[in-house]
Amino acid sequence: MAKQKVILAYSGGLDTSVILKWLVDKGYDVIAYIADVGQKDDFNAAKEKALKIGASKVHIEDLKKEFVTDFIFKAIKANAVYEGKYLLGTSLARPLIAKKQVEIAKKEKTNIVAHGATGKGNDQVRFELTYYTLMPNVKIISPWKNEEFLKKFQGRTDMIKYCKLKNIPVKATAKNPYSTDPNLMHISYESGILEDAAKCPSEDIFEMTVSPSKAPDKETSLVIEFKKGIPIKVIDKTNKAVETDSLKLFQYLNKIGGLNGIGRVDLVENRFVGMKSRGVYETPGGTILHKAHLDIEGITMDKEVKQIRDSFIPKIASLIYNGFWYSPEFDLLMTMVDKSQENVTGKVYLKLYKGNIIITGRSSPCSLYDEKIASMDKHGGYDQKDAKGFIKLNALRLKGWAGKK
Repeated sequence: MAKQKVILAYSGGLDTSVILKWLVDKGYDVIAYIADVGQKDDFNAAKEKALKIGASKVHIEDLKKEFVTDFIFKAIKANAVYEGKYLLGTSLARPLIAKKQVEIAKKEKTNIVAHGATGKGNDQVRFELTYYTLMPNVKIISPWKNEEFLKKFQGRTDMIKYCKLKNIPVKATAKNPYSTDPNLMHISYESGILEDAAKCPSEDIFEMTVSPSKAPDKETSLVIEFKKGIPIKVIDKTNKAVETDSLKLFQYLNKIGGLNGIGRVDLVENRFVGMKSRGVYETPGGTILHKAHLDIEGITMDKEVKQIRDSFIPKIASLIYNGFWYSPEFDLLMTMVDKSQENVTGKVYLKLYKGNIIITGRSSPCSLYDEKIASMDKHGGYDQKDAKGFIKLNALRLKGWAGKK
């Protein structure tokens, strides 16, 4: 009887290496899937390790360009920020990783998929909601919610012992200061020493950004050009560099933002599963684009359209965070975002300096700003006497309310 195929989302780390061997020992034909979303891993080494552990095949998928164009830029266009602080780096990567995993499962003619996300976190939800949406007949193996697996592995110490027993090469130690998750959008740091919400992370924790105090003593001048809410060009006037390719553009902003100490955030957030979690994030390129996009909207978006769109930003961010990227409500909201961005075209001029993003100007062929009307030195077709009646009409309600007090 042929073994059942399972597609395992595999990173090469401790958890997924143990899970791979555990699945092999349970009689599955395990096909490992490695998603390249910008993390600086040795993918060939991870492939060799997976094959050595027992995987029958390894798929390595380069998803960086798609991650930027179809996920990161969509979130930037929507100004999606979770709870006012988190730019959703991990949240954005998961639906893409899971989508490709389902595609591989269909290609390999199986409906069984597995992942190594913990039962306490958000990623399990993001992965599994995507699986169910894109492959309704899916069978999911989630070891950290499996009674047999949980009895065998209480934590990292048990897993490391298992690796030694099964001759699985691992770099992990029983004591880890924190957990990281890198991709193009950001690096996140959680758990370990960071579980003390009052504890300040040491400077050596950060990988993408320098400390603002050690950033250059001179400003870096940038011009970022948008078309319909999407960044299409970055000009670094200080370093004489230009990028127009979406992936290279974003990678450059990560680099120059990191050198200037841009994009560090330390927060306590509300996980979808109900608990609060402390996270430290570095998001240099995403932070720059978010600030620039907010600014170009100011000169190009109608006031009422902007207020309506702003009202559902928290919902969009929550849907992304909670794993509902492929939901009908997300499609609906993003359709409205797309409509709101039709004229969000133009250039934003800014400077980076020691952790700060300083907007210095903006211009747009779709500008709604009329210098003549706004000027304090010209009438510009605006009759100031009209304001008298305007104010009286708006005061009617207030006068009536005040008289009843």
